[in-house]
Amino acid sequence: MIFETLDIYGHEQVVFCHNKDAGLKAIIAIHNTVLGPALGGTRMWPYKSEAEALNDVLRLSRGMTYKNAVAGLNIGGGKAVIIGNPATDKSEALFRAFGQFVESLGGRYITAEDVGIDVNDMEYVYRETEYVTGVHQVHGGSGDPSPFTAYGTLQGLMATLNRKFGDEDVGKYSYAVQGLGHVGMEYVKLLKERGAKIFVTDINPALVDKAVTEYGAEAVGLDDIYDVPADVYSPCALGGTVNEQTLPRLKCKVICGAANNQLANNEIGDEVVKRGILYAPDYAVNAGGVMNVALELDGYNRERAMRMMRTIYHNLSRIYEIADRDGIPTYRAADRLAEERIETIGKLKLPLGRGRTRFQGRIRGN
Repeated sequence: MIFETLDIYGHEQVVFCHNKDAGLKAIIAIHNTVLGPALGGTRMWPYKSEAEALNDVLRLSRGMTYKNAVAGLNIGGGKAVIIGNPATDKSEALFRAFGQFVESLGGRYITAEDVGIDVNDMEYVYRETEYVTGVHQVHGGSGDPSPFTAYGTLQGLMATLNRKFGDEDVGKYSYAVQGLGHVGMEYVKLLKERGAKIFVTDINPALVDKAVTEYGAEAVGLDDIYDVPADVYSPCALGGTVNEQTLPRLKCKVICGAANNQLANNEIGDEVVKRGILYAPDYAVNAGGVMNVALELDGYNRERAMRMMRTIYHNLSRIYEIADRDGIPTYRAADRLAEERIETIGKLKLPLGRGRTRFQGRIRGN
């Protein structure tokens, strides 16, 4: 059934990585390299089964193809997952073994941080391969991409508010933020700086306390976040939170957050439109992190990265224009924008060397 699944999703290559001594069980999925080498983060998660891990990496890698295309980057889409508990199973040997598998792909896949992975883990991967982004600044890298993802989310939010309400005044509206990880907390900080009313929830009570104490947010229960009278629902944790059970409870007029795969399925996306809610397609909104780390290929510059984040506003505006033009939901409009770019660029006879990774200005240690 694996090849049938790959036919459906359109993947080019899937690599199963195993090193018994290091305790490594990982899967690397390369979805599409038409625009360039596949770039996407590595997620470490205690999956209940290998089938669950495979399904996740296939879904996420396809999403990276669309995210990178809409973001205007000259890179394709890929993703990796490591099966394990990030709280107890990390080791130098595990990440160096993983790095060797990344290196074996010769630059077809470039990795980065994702859920369960931090810049210190990437240091070990970087010892075995240069095909890593999000490495520490001492190596000429960009470090933690979370602040850029949050800032890009803010840009997408402003474009969406303007589309729905006719202005970009973030502080005029209220927000239900689900998830207070690195990105979610930074997003709350940005909302607070603009005077917004914020409701927050997270499985970690300490993070909720921090949001309340430092940013004046109002704490609500994990399940109660769907019932608060907020103008904007901002999912910033795992995906699928807009589903058959939660959608009827939402009071919002806008869905805009940093989480991946926010809609449980396409049918939910269609129902969102019927309810008069404007959905900001997640992979267009949360592209700030990958935009930031992609700059490492040519030599990282923070000022250039911040300028690039602001293009997310224009990308969202373009998606809303396509939705109106073609009479389709915004999630389909985002896909259409990505597919049109991939098809157009794929037909070009570009110079030899297209997609070759350069990593200018990088410093590698032993």
